[in-house]
This record gives sequence, structure tokens and C-alpha cells, in this order.
Amino acid sequence: MELDNNAHEQQQYYQPELQPAQHHQQSTQPSNQANAPKKSAKQNNALPLWGNETSMNLNPLILANIQGSSYFKVSLFKLKTYHEVVDEIYYQVKHLEPWERGSRKTAGQTGMCGGVRGVGAGGIVSTAFCLLYKLYTLRLTRKQVNGLLTHGDSPYIRALGFMYLRYTQPPGDLFDWYEPYLVDEEEIDVKAGGGQSMTIGQMIRQWLTKLDWFSTLFPRIPVPIQKQIDAKLDQYARENGVSFADTQPDRGGTTVGVKQTRGGPSGNTRGSGPNTFCDERESARHERGMAVQQSFKEKPLKRDMFDHCDRDARSSRYEDRHDRNRKDYRAKDYDRDWDRNRHREQRERDKDRHRERDRDRDRSRDRDRDRKDRTRDRRSRSRERDYQRDRRHR
Repeated sequence: MELDNNAHEQQQYYQPELQPAQHHQQSTQPSNQANAPKKSAKQNNALPLWGNETSMNLNPLILANIQGSSYFKVSLFKLKTYHEVVDEIYYQVKHLEPWERGSRKTAGQTGMCGGVRGVGAGGIVSTAFCLLYKLYTLRLTRKQVNGLLTHGDSPYIRALGFMYLRYTQPPGDLFDWYEPYLVDEEEIDVKAGGGQSMTIGQMIRQWLTKLDWFSTLFPRIPVPIQKQIDAKLDQYARENGVSFADTQPDRGGTTVGVKQTRGGPSGNTRGSGPNTFCDERESARHERGMAVQQSFKEKPLKRDMFDHCDRDARSSRYEDRHDRNRKDYRAKDYDRDWDRNRHREQRERDKDRHRERDRDRDRSRDRDRDRKDRTRDRRSRSRERDYQRDRRHR
């Protein structure tokens, strides 16, 4: 009995000491969660890369000319820091085309030529694209990219910052990067040799809605994300009371800076009215669903018309496929005729060569014959002189 009483007294003695210890353990758990390690400033400053990290999503022909140019391999190789590259942009960049003016002639070229299929020697790649790829080799951070976008010394420094984002960032993040500058009024001349000025805002709105840029293509934006960007642009225009009619979405790969029309002879531009093209398409689809009583022959016509509207988001590469095939066929016919004529001319040259060789052989034979005759005559004359000399001595 005494042992049981002692055990009971010890349990009552240690019970108050265990309760504060448990309370201390429970109170430290939230504090440990609150003190959990957060992402460092360096991790937040890192800029992710999207797409092909080897080529920077550039056209293979442009990338090959950049990597093979002496300007990139020699002059830009010496630049090791971000600020040195920015200074080089300030002094050297005068336009935003991928090729220097007059260095790549594509008129009249067919078949496997560089202007038609993009597999030729190209031309002299521009300093702008060389410096753009140089920036990519530095793996810019968010802070450095923001420094390019807000740089006050040259609009071309800012333009290369926006182009860097267009080539390297996920399509879903592009609008967030470009939104603060959609109505930027700083002027920039983007054409080699001058003559095509636009504002920074017009340029980046065009990059959000079009793929084509001076005969090269930006990375493709998926159709669902493109629809979101179009809707955000419309919402931004309504909220700020501005018009983006000069850079309305056009998936046809049209010429830079040219306002395109839709709807045939009527000339109605996309986005010219209060409703956007997407709203017009949706309302038309609703009307198509309501018109149940139309004839069987009319339905395929209307379905084809709206299917054509759905195909507007395709790139010019796919729309011009038939033209390119037709040019390839013509080039094959031309190559076949050229080969036939070349073989015919080769045979004629071989015949002429054989005739000339035969004539040379005949001439050499005649010369040998004449030489032998002259030698024989000299010998006969010498024998005659010897005979006459012998007779006189007798």
C-alpha cells in the first residue's frame, strides 16, 4: 500500500511539469511555420525561358547567319557585361529588320532558293538581331529587362527589350509585360534605311496580334491565349478611351505597318464598330443556329463561310502552301529542261573536242612526215657532195 501511495504522489508531482512542456511545444509550431524560408530576391529576379532554349525560337536561317557573322564572333564576343551590350545597342542599332538593307535579294527566285523556302545563304544579318542574340547569351534577369524597357537614351534599346520578351517569354505572360506601354508615344523607325516610323505602343500591339515581322515570324501564340490577348486589348481600349484600329488582330502575315481590310469590297475593318470581330462571329453563329428552316443546299454554304472565319488565325505559311507548290513544280520543269539542254550542250562540246583532237593528230602526222622528208633530202644532198668531192680528188 505504501508503494502505491508513493507512485500516486510522484504522478501528481510530475503532472504540472508535463503540461507546460506540451503547451510550449504547441506554441512553437505556428512560429516555425511563420519562419519558413521564403524565395530569395535572386530567385524572384530570375527570368524563365520559354520554347527552344538553344535557338531562342529564332528562324534557323537568321540564327545560322548570326552565329556565322564576324560581327557576332569577333566584336560582340569581347562584350561580357550587360551595360557594355546596352552601350553597343545605343551606338550601332538603327533599325529593327532582321537583314541589312539590300543584302538579301529574293525577287524572281524559285525552287530551292533562299527567298522562297528559306534555305539559302540569306544575307547580312542586322546588328539589331546580333545584339538581341547576344542579350540572350547573357540570360537577362527581370531587373535587367525592366531596365531595357524603361531606358531613356534610345528607343532601340527599349525595342530590343520588348523583342527579347516576345521571343523568350511564355505567350500567356506577354500581355502583362506589354500592358504598361500599350499607348507609349515614343517614335521609332523600324525599317532599314528609314521611312517607316511608328510609336512604341503601335509596335508592341502589332507584336501581340501579328506573327509576321519583315519576312520573318515571331513564335506562334496558341489560339486560346491569342483570344485572351484580343479580349484584353479590347477591354483596355474601352477602359482608357483609345482606339487600336491601326493594329487589329490579323493572322494573315501581312506587311508591317499596313492597315488591312476585311469583308471584301465593303472594306469594313476588323474592330471598326463597337463590337469586335469575335463578337460578330459569335452573333453570326447564333443566327446560324436559329435559322433551322433554311434549305439543305444553303446550310453547307453558310457552314463553309464560318469555317473560313475560323481559319483566319492560321499563318501565311499554310495559306501560301499551294502557291509554293506551284512554284516548286515550275522550278522542277525548269530544272528538267535545263538538265536536258545541259546534256545536249555537253555532247556537242565532246564532239567538237574529238574533232579538234583528230585535227591536231593529223597536223602532227603531217609535221612528222615533212620532218622526215627534209631529213631524207639533207642526207641525199650530203651524199651527193661527198661523191663529187671524191671524184675531184681522183
